Amino acid sequence: MYENYYQGNPTPMYRQRVTMQQAQEIALKRVPGTVIHVDMDLENGVLVYEVFILTADNRIFEVEIVARSGRILKVEQENDLD
Repeated sequence: MYENYYQGNPTPMYRQRVTMQQAQEIALKRVPGTVIHVDMDLENGVLVYEVFILTADNRIFEVEIVARSGRILKVEQENDLD
């Protein structure tokens, strides 16, 4: 029953089509800089990558990318450092 699940993550693996590396590349095309953190989250039933990028002018942006399609959901500047 659980053979399609990644250990430690209750989300079925078949729902993910874009790799973490591909998500980073997609995010960097939109916001040039250095990737400082990548996370995966379930938002409204949609599995998304959250890619945090530090720009050359020391601003941090979060780019959310749909893990199944690679489509960018949102780009927003982070205002705090948590």
